[in-house]
Parts: sequence; C-alpha cells; structure tokens
Amino acid sequence: MSEEVLVSVADGVIEVTINRPEARNAMTKAAAEAIAAAMDRLEAENDLRCAILTGAGGTFCSGMDLKGFLKGEMPVAGERGFGGLTNWSPAKPVIAAVDGYALAGGMELALACDLIVANADARFGVPEVKRGLVAAGGGVVQLPRLLPRPLAMEMVLTGDPIDARRACDLGLVNRVTDGPAIEVARVLARTIAGNGPLAVAASKGIVRDSWLWADAEINAKQGPYIAHVFASADAREGALAFAEKRQPNWQGK
Repeated sequence: MSEEVLVSVADGVIEVTINRPEARNAMTKAAAEAIAAAMDRLEAENDLRCAILTGAGGTFCSGMDLKGFLKGEMPVAGERGFGGLTNWSPAKPVIAAVDGYALAGGMELALACDLIVANADARFGVPEVKRGLVAAGGGVVQLPRLLPRPLAMEMVLTGDPIDARRACDLGLVNRVTDGPAIEVARVLARTIAGNGPLAVAASKGIVRDSWLWADAEINAKQGPYIAHVFASADAREGALAFAEKRQPNWQGK
C-alpha cells in the first residue's frame, strides 16, 4: 500500500485516508491505485462491512495533482476512474468524511461515495473550467442528477464552490458537524456495520442502480438483488434475534 494512502480497520469499518497533506491531498496515480486496493479489501473480507474515505491534514482532496498531469500522469486506477472510485462502486457502503476542500476531482470522489459527512467549514466545487478543463470524473454528469438543472449548471459553469451547509441544504451532504467529519462518519459507519450485510449490500445496489429503471421494470430488475437475501441465514437470524430480544449475529450468508 502506498504511503500516500493510510489504511486502518476497527469495528468492521475500514478507514482509508489520503495522505498528501502538503499538497492538500491532490490525487496521484499511486494514491488512486492504493484507494482501489483498499476497496478490493473491503469487498474481499467478510468482516469488513463499511468504508470511510477521508483526507489527512484537514483537507479531503483538492483534485488532480496538476504537477503530475503536466508530466502526463492521470490519477486513475485502470477503468475505476479518478481516485480509483469514480467509475465503479463496491458492493459495501463507502462514506466520505470531508474536511476542508473537496474540489474538482475531490468533489467527484466524494460524490462517488454513498454518503457524505462534512465539517461546517468544508467547501465543495468543480472549478475545472477555471483551468480550461472539464469535470469529467463524474461532476458534469452526477450534479444534474442530484441537483435541479440550473443549480448544477451554475456550479459547473462558474466553477465557484459552495459551503457544507449549502451542500447539505441541496441534498449533496448527509450530515454537517462542527467537529472533525471523521467522528460523525464513524458513528454512521458503525450503525451501518451493525445491520445485516447482505441486506445492506442489496439495498445499496438497488438505490444506486435504479436511476433509469422504468416503473414497469422495477420488480423484475430488483429481483436478482434481493432473492438471496430473503433466503439467507442472516434473514432468519434477524427474525430470531428480534423475537429473542437480542442483537443479531450476522454471518454474511
């Protein structure tokens, strides 16, 4: 694992920290590949139920490392996109814990996560046009899906950032905190990790994949996501734990 990304595990949650504070955690290819590797670990290890992605030194990610870009380097991990995450999604949930700046690719990286917790002083924006570039890591596509079109258009055409409370009001951010974002993200992650892992993964998959499902196709399309859940040992365990007034012992099967 690259020293540009730090990884730790506790209570079923893997924490992935972009560790380039001297460069406001600008994304490099090495960091992108390390994040992708951490997400592979999230997928592979049954005891891991959720991930938190954050940045060291009070900044989430300021976008692409422009020095690397000028040398011909793109901060992507194969087909997985910017930061190893913008072009795909692991089956298990990923929470972005945002302090400071989430700009350009940094904002796109946050949007690629399933939930966002932000410090009140955090700033979100896609300033690519100010550098003659395009927010091609998902910004110009995801923002119109998440916001009213005029608001999305303003963000991508002006390149001006918004603060965390404005982002929360617009529905881009789940929770805003006056303290470090990681603290609230950990509480949220532990709550998710305490739920049935098969049910969590299926629910995430349906929410993320059903953007363009026609109403008439919903039942048929969601069937493959949920059939194994209702037939699982975890489903039976959840019912037994409720009846016996105890915490469930999830097995992920």
